[in-house]
Amino acid sequence: MAAPGPPTGVRPQTLLLTFLGKAVLGRDIAVFSGSYIAVMERLGISEQATRSTLTRMVNHGLLARHPRGRKMYFGLTPRAEAVLAEGEHRLWRAGAVNRDADGRWTLLGFSLPESRRDERHLLRSRLRWAGFGLLRSGMWIAPGRVDIAAPLPNGQLHDDVQVFYAEPADPAAVGQMVRDAYDLSAIAGRYQQFLHRWGTPRPLPAAPDDLARLLWLVSEWLLVLRDDPRIPLRHLPPDWPAVAAEKAFRRRHNQLSMRAETILDEVVDAVEIPR
Repeated sequence: MAAPGPPTGVRPQTLLLTFLGKAVLGRDIAVFSGSYIAVMERLGISEQATRSTLTRMVNHGLLARHPRGRKMYFGLTPRAEAVLAEGEHRLWRAGAVNRDADGRWTLLGFSLPESRRDERHLLRSRLRWAGFGLLRSGMWIAPGRVDIAAPLPNGQLHDDVQVFYAEPADPAAVGQMVRDAYDLSAIAGRYQQFLHRWGTPRPLPAAPDDLARLLWLVSEWLLVLRDDPRIPLRHLPPDWPAVAAEKAFRRRHNQLSMRAETILDEVVDAVEIPR
């Protein structure tokens, strides 16, 4: 069977953020627009799409323009630094495998009338993003102690939501609770797909170089992690694929990093920017 190609459905902005996390985060620099274009072309993204994405990221407060003569450079904003720092934490500190054994869960309930359907839809989306699963009508659960400031920014909907931190009265029932609240097959399927792509001896053979492979690798892994609520491993089926997938990610990242860093030094035109 032929090795699978690059992951589909990865947006240009996701790839650009991965590049920024690798080349810019933690450094007081801005990168020339032509360098962004050269890197994104390695990933099959057109110059027009890259320029459009850069403009959109400026409009969304993620990038700042730094003109130097006739050349335009783009650097991180504080908002982008926060987004990238969160990604770094998810990649290297939190990880894919939750071995927490304290048994605590966050329970959240809310009720919004049909007249506030848009708010209800937005809240559900934010809760899923924060790792919550729907256990019963109006009752959501998430492993561990979740700070609801993230799904409820600026106190929005605060009066409509009730939150409790608790332990299950019957620990033996947690497995069924997890199966009811989360689509474990879908979560496992994403890890298995990642392993199918990156667990091969020579992944993405058609990619132009190791920089392209590294950016695809990290971008896909972050998307997999963001769809995983990090349920404690003891409540998951045996041989949960996140364990093998995380080992594959770290191994492949180590293999690609040295050559990717060399290529970055060759293609990135950057200037220092004052703080």
